[in-house]
Amino acid sequence: MSPNLRLVIVLHNHQPIGNFDGVFEGAYQDSYKAFLDVFEQYSGISVALHTSGSLMEWLAAKHPEYLDRLAALVAAGRIEIVGGAYYEAILPMIPSRDRIGQITRYAEWLADRFGTPVSGMWMPERVWEQTLTSDLAKAGVRYTLLDDFHFKNAGLSEEELHGYYITEDDGNIISVFPGSERLRYTIPFQEPEATIDYLRPIAEQQPGAVVVFGDDGEKFGSWPGTKEHVYDHGWLRRFFDTLLENRSWLSLVTPTEALDQVPPIGKIYIPEGSYREMTEWALPTERLKQFVQFKHHAEHENRWQEIAPFVRGGYWRNFKVKYPETNEMYARMQMVSQRVHDLSQTGSNGHARTGRFSDQSLLDQARAELYRGQCNCGYWHGAFGGAYLPHLRNAVFQHLISADNLLDAAQGRGLAEGDQPWVELTSEDYNFDARPEVRLASNRLVALVAPSHGGHLYELDARAICHNLLATLTRREEAYHDSVRAGERDSGADVASIHDRVVFKQKDLDQRLQFDHYRRKSLIDHFYNPNVTAESVANGQYEELGDFVAGPFEARLRRNPNRMQVQLTRNGFVAGRPVKVTKGLTLEAGGQSLEIAYLLEGLPPGEQVHFGVEFNFAGLPAGCDDRFFHDSHRNALGQLGTKLDLKSVDYVALFDDWLGIDIELTSDQPMDVWTYPIETVSQSEAGFELVHQSVVVEPHWIIEAEHNGSWSTTLTLAIDTSLAEKRRPLKEAAVTA
Repeated sequence: MSPNLRLVIVLHNHQPIGNFDGVFEGAYQDSYKAFLDVFEQYSGISVALHTSGSLMEWLAAKHPEYLDRLAALVAAGRIEIVGGAYYEAILPMIPSRDRIGQITRYAEWLADRFGTPVSGMWMPERVWEQTLTSDLAKAGVRYTLLDDFHFKNAGLSEEELHGYYITEDDGNIISVFPGSERLRYTIPFQEPEATIDYLRPIAEQQPGAVVVFGDDGEKFGSWPGTKEHVYDHGWLRRFFDTLLENRSWLSLVTPTEALDQVPPIGKIYIPEGSYREMTEWALPTERLKQFVQFKHHAEHENRWQEIAPFVRGGYWRNFKVKYPETNEMYARMQMVSQRVHDLSQTGSNGHARTGRFSDQSLLDQARAELYRGQCNCGYWHGAFGGAYLPHLRNAVFQHLISADNLLDAAQGRGLAEGDQPWVELTSEDYNFDARPEVRLASNRLVALVAPSHGGHLYELDARAICHNLLATLTRREEAYHDSVRAGERDSGADVASIHDRVVFKQKDLDQRLQFDHYRRKSLIDHFYNPNVTAESVANGQYEELGDFVAGPFEARLRRNPNRMQVQLTRNGFVAGRPVKVTKGLTLEAGGQSLEIAYLLEGLPPGEQVHFGVEFNFAGLPAGCDDRFFHDSHRNALGQLGTKLDLKSVDYVALFDDWLGIDIELTSDQPMDVWTYPIETVSQSEAGFELVHQSVVVEPHWIIEAEHNGSWSTTLTLAIDTSLAEKRRPLKEAAVTA
């Protein structure tokens, strides 16, 4: 007799590019290996498994025996391998060519390693747009999995979701399974009988139904409290035993088996969306607060289940608006993707002086680095750290810069011995805001400047170590900060969903909430009261007398063969008086230093004006003895989280031994210098935590202008990576940094 209900279990195992090795190892021991240890003992249980390429590469290097175990289970017909975007990119975020490339390249890798065709794919974060259908079909995808939330947004009821549908775009079709939100909350957080109690009525009322559970494999051991619950307390064994006890009416099948055994329910066109929580997180903060209040009110009145199918949150792409830092990564990724595409098509990047590349292997490596830089986790924020985790943002830039280095190396204009030094200056709308930005680049540095936004320096790449020193994050209000202010609370459950936990990883986080009114970048021009203190500036409790912090500057480009300069000018006001600020950034061929010249005009003669230039440096963590400030004699001045108030110096530097970098700031006249850390209170799966985002270094001067009302100074920002370069060859650094 055929079973009344088919249950499809799809597990998604993923660790992002840039995550710490210890996190990979912990997840392997607590979740991936632990699950397999139990699963292997239940021959009557079959599942589908998606493992992201970033995790798969780590497993192949560190635990190949795990992949051998998977291969044996695949051969036995107990595990179906599910493919996907190689490095777990949000598909609507990347160009069509990269979607198809990531999916096909990973499917080939999986088929070669596990000896099985790969016909399905995991949709990263279930972020869907209908036009993806064509790219998936062209990439050979037969099916994918979305949440039932997507289907309900298309107008379907709960009773219409016990099977799968086909969907179409431009004549291309794929099959789509709706994953059960109900099962995402019962598995593994409730006893196995709760899952059976949900499935049994479906089997009785809709014989032949297919129900799908698809969710993170980390729920089985890596999420807080789940290791003890799932393994030590035996939940997974009880779950498997319960499924087998009910096999008279319940059968476990893989997605492909379901496709082969059951016809589709019908056709559906699915609105853009993601899982329900993700759409909520994408809302602007104030709207999200209103959404949460509305939801709680509806739940209190027992109306939420009735209303929920008709309520939608925000649009995933608006994370690039909510967090401009993610737009910076996105825009940089698009630049690299276009360059990879152009070179693969024509062999030239459009600059006659560079000629054609001759090394196809470097182009292939650059494409792989581009794909790694498209890993989604640093591009959004929700219950997980995401964009708030510096190591994830750093990793995105690391791989994108590495891709650029490889492309330059392929054209003989890279970092290797024998390559000629060069410098170039271009202006385009690099960040897609309909206003031009400026790119000042050599084979050692890349600097991106936004004239329309304060003349900020918003990206600074030390190419030898593939590090963006301006991968910063601005402190902003989040809806969950209301929970921080309210204090910790216990969910009341032995093991709770991440979404229900309010746990502080440090004390007094409510007292550490602070928000910025401008983006934390570099070359931010401040005018203060002469008596302002370092503490008031660090705490944001001061009056800004000028309008230069975010005001637009006019840009003029000056080019010489071996020396390029962008000159930025703004006519603004300081304390109601007209003042003109001109700043110039100059880079020489092969240069590792930016010369930064300032000219202030229109200052009131005989009156004191307090002027500061703020720099932020990211990816240089605080609290480490091998990362510190020092003076010109290399005397240590404190770790990089130290608040300094230096008087009348002409030199200050930041040293990071782990990165092998020394950042030196010098002035042609004495300067006072403030330093202080920028820290956020953000949410992660383990709770609320304080995260070091960047360190501010701000030279400032009490100016008494000359008789003509002018004042000038020249700063030099030198990026010394010689220590890192001694540790490994430059060509290797370009490929593997």
